[in-house]
Amino acid sequence: MSNDRPQVAIIGGGIGGLFAANALIAQGLDVSVYEQAPELGEIGAGFYVTPNSVRQLERVGLGAAVEKWGALVGENSQYLRHDGTPIAPVQVEDASGWNATYGMHRADFVDLLAAGLPDDVIHCGYRGIGFEQDDEKARIWFDNGVKIEADIVVAADGIHSELRPNVYPPSTPVFHGTISYRGLVSRDRLPDWPMDRWLMWAGPSKHFLIFPVRHGEMINYVGFVPTDEEMKESWSAPGDPNVLRAEFEGWDPRIEAVLSEVDHTFRWALYDREPLPTWTNGRLTLLGDAAHPMLPHLGQGANQAMEDGMALAIILANVEKASAPAALLAYEKLRRERVAEIVLGARQNGLRVDSMSAYTDLDRRDAELAAHAEFRKHLYAYDVVPDAEAAATAV
Repeated sequence: MSNDRPQVAIIGGGIGGLFAANALIAQGLDVSVYEQAPELGEIGAGFYVTPNSVRQLERVGLGAAVEKWGALVGENSQYLRHDGTPIAPVQVEDASGWNATYGMHRADFVDLLAAGLPDDVIHCGYRGIGFEQDDEKARIWFDNGVKIEADIVVAADGIHSELRPNVYPPSTPVFHGTISYRGLVSRDRLPDWPMDRWLMWAGPSKHFLIFPVRHGEMINYVGFVPTDEEMKESWSAPGDPNVLRAEFEGWDPRIEAVLSEVDHTFRWALYDREPLPTWTNGRLTLLGDAAHPMLPHLGQGANQAMEDGMALAIILANVEKASAPAALLAYEKLRRERVAEIVLGARQNGLRVDSMSAYTDLDRRDAELAAHAEFRKHLYAYDVVPDAEAAATAV
């Protein structure tokens, strides 16, 4: 490894930070990850991994792990009205017909990303609280008193990023008047539930989603409901299962069957931010939710963070230390417009599936859900690598 290649410090050991570490190390870069929690981990909740990020996971040697821990969802996936009337199929393949669409348990995914890294890369118990830089180096200090130097600092520390204000003035997260109840139900409590599909029941004013995780050993459910209560953004605030059941009383009996098996649930308030005009300041750049927190209504938060990580790795692959700031600007330029469109698209799709705003006409809403397949085909078909390789030539 050339001594003139940049050393990279990633602040944040979630999905975005850990995938970026895998991608950067695959390009031969020296990487350290600093996570504020005393150990890596995620609460019991699922998310959706789509072909646009699975092709990047395959590139760093994690394709087999995704197949092992994920649950492939297929052509029986559907949008439905709240009473169970079918609306339209859900698009699970990209434009080429490739289906790599998996339900994934967050804790499993963090584990498989961490397992791909050398033992000395991840440092837990480090919350980044300060940043400074000069022409030669960047420095980060942590709440445990440690201070480190690096050639590049990647802030992957989430929607409440401590380092983001060093890039752009502080802003307030945008609350969208919705909370979600989420959790997991073991397959042995729902032995007849089909584990090959993603199902969403849409509106009025709320929606409910179910898909399998952990290779079909359990289902992940999410119920999105309106609220006037602006609670703190959190994955782990406890919810009341009886309140959740009441919210979806009278909906499709399949939902009631699932909710009858729920003993514990978490509440999650839905926030994003207005797209930022810049992600980069010298040797510091943002990645994932630190750069572009988004609503979950396109299932792209983690997937776009992984696209970020691969783009960054490709652009930094042959960069020398002195060129690091220019390379980070190239990364930002490549990624910022795409994710801004997805942030705004997720907002719009949330209104659509909740039958809000312009979508109170359910026939129009249903037609748009059917037409949405074309958008998803191209969203999933996108490969960030060729664009990143082109961007790297300009550094």
